[in-house]
Amino acid sequence: MSILPNFFRSLLLTSIFSFATPILLVGGMLGGSFLVRYIPGLQIIGQSGADCIWQFLAIFGSGSPSEGILAIAFTFGLVGVLFDTYAFYRYQTLRGN
Repeated sequence: MSILPNFFRSLLLTSIFSFATPILLVGGMLGGSFLVRYIPGLQIIGQSGADCIWQFLAIFGSGSPSEGILAIAFTFGLVGVLFDTYAFYRYQTLRGN
């Protein structure tokens, strides 16, 4: 019976990390493009980079970038949980339990 709590703890951690990863990556890209705008001569590159990221997120969020990043994050979280479930099943099957 001790396998079940370990499985749920693994699922919880996997879902949290899988959900947070795209938010942090997109946030880092947006932050980097905002910082590039303060470098003389690179304002246009920073502005166009941020605009492209916002438009990309708006596509997935039906016009709202915040809904877009949440849709992507939920999808990543679901895929992470599915992969963790598969890996747990394979580990149990190959181990013989």
